[in-house]
Amino acid sequence: MPILRTIFVTLAIVVSAVVWAGEVEDGDAAFAKEDYAMALKKFKIAAARGDAYSQTQIGAMYKYGFGVKQDYPEAIRWFNLAIAQGHMLAQFELAEMLIDGKGVVQDYTEAVRLLKLSAIQGLSLSQHELGVMYYVGKGVVQSYAEAVKLYRLAAAQGLADAQSNLGFMYQNGQGVVQDYAEAVKLYKLAAAQGLARAQYNLGIMYGNGRGVVQDYVRAHMWWNLAAVKSNADAEKNRDIVAAKMTTQQIAAAQKLARECKARNYKNCD
Repeated sequence: MPILRTIFVTLAIVVSAVVWAGEVEDGDAAFAKEDYAMALKKFKIAAARGDAYSQTQIGAMYKYGFGVKQDYPEAIRWFNLAIAQGHMLAQFELAEMLIDGKGVVQDYTEAVRLLKLSAIQGLSLSQHELGVMYYVGKGVVQSYAEAVKLYRLAAAQGLADAQSNLGFMYQNGQGVVQDYAEAVKLYKLAAAQGLARAQYNLGIMYGNGRGVVQDYVRAHMWWNLAAVKSNADAEKNRDIVAAKMTTQQIAAAQKLARECKARNYKNCD
């Protein structure tokens, strides 16, 4: 089963484009320095003037407990202010809360509605999450074809979870013609971003010779990298394949894993 959910903290990656640029930029800078009290102060100044980005950031601070006591109702209040202005990140964040039932009654249908509004605006996170809803059939009629369509949109923007989930669908022929080579290609894109599940799946492909020439050294390398990130299945498979390898092969795989990690998972294959 692929990893279906994207863990996302708005404050960590969003770039602001707002009227109250000075206050927002100061808020972003303070947050980056982990000066959450100052960040909240600056965002609230801009939010009071109607800035949707700042409203979303404040909501995220309450949602995740950055510099404040985690408070889901307060987070929802701020997200709704931003949603009233059509802010796609606020739509995504509240949709996540509706899916998980955090601070609100679980409501897949309303979550899907918000995700669609956000996905239409091009937010890869919402495209991916909506794909998840179609994949599992929550709030919508289950549809692999629709999931593939949405994963492709998000994967094209470089979202690792979408690349990995789309790869899984190609590997298993879900909503697409089974294509191991395409699955490997997508897993490699996600693995290069450090996604443990994609690294684990690459190990599967190398271990079984699907879409690539069977290579226990490469399989061991990818499973080893995923195991370091507490992927229990990867650790188990690494140890199983190690029993089929020579001491020299294991040493080579370990060396490749060290080098790959040192390169931040880039150009490892």
